Amino acid sequence: MLSKHSVSHDMPTISESAGVRYLHFGTEWVQGAMWVADPVELVLEYTAQMMAWLLFLAPPRAQSVGTLGLGAGSLVRFCLKHLANPVHVVEWSPLVTQACRMYFKLPQPARLHIDHQDAGLWVADPRHIGQMAVLMLDLYDADARGPVRDSLEFYQHCHRVLTDVGVLTVNLFGAHESYARNIRNLSKAFGGRILTLPQIDAGNQVVLAFKGPPINVPVDQLLTRAEEVESLYRLPARRWARALIGRSQDGILSV
Repeated sequence: MLSKHSVSHDMPTISESAGVRYLHFGTEWVQGAMWVADPVELVLEYTAQMMAWLLFLAPPRAQSVGTLGLGAGSLVRFCLKHLANPVHVVEWSPLVTQACRMYFKLPQPARLHIDHQDAGLWVADPRHIGQMAVLMLDLYDADARGPVRDSLEFYQHCHRVLTDVGVLTVNLFGAHESYARNIRNLSKAFGGRILTLPQIDAGNQVVLAFKGPPINVPVDQLLTRAEEVESLYRLPARRWARALIGRSQDGILSV
């Protein structure tokens, strides 16, 4: 996660309960979690939902998967375990990366690259245009009061960073005042091509935004793909697919 607050808020802190290790930024807010006995399994429900792009895009091996915000490294560990893609992380604080390596079993393979930089500056850099097939955004500070990067310009830059066919997933808080602004800016940046997953009990709501040719997938094909994703990655993909089917027309989900 990205933080530009004081040194005390930049400083990662660790807690542990019932076999789960948690990352904080000097507050009670949870910034990430890991099962100590099974580091690759995604503990928090919203982190699993961040992988919902797999319903629509098979991981293209030669292209990178990116995350903006490292947190406890949950998505990074999962992608390194299950995908063959290069994984690129943009994280504001080197202290967070250090904590992930010390306490959250973050591996260091050659195909993992971490940039310590402001996510807004990174996506605005022309050198990164067209680099990521998938970009997952989880940009919260110590107070967790809405994403710290959510402008129209920011999301337009995220659109540029994606390859010609790509998917962006964003972690939002559905009940927070920032939600409507984020949906509006995402919709403008991606030409209205967004889907939202149901809000979970903790308040997180994951949004998918699409770049590339229009998608018109029959409901039965979506369910078949969900079964494949669930089998391959042990993710609750059929639940996601059933939630999205409610937005289909004449048996077709279009985005």
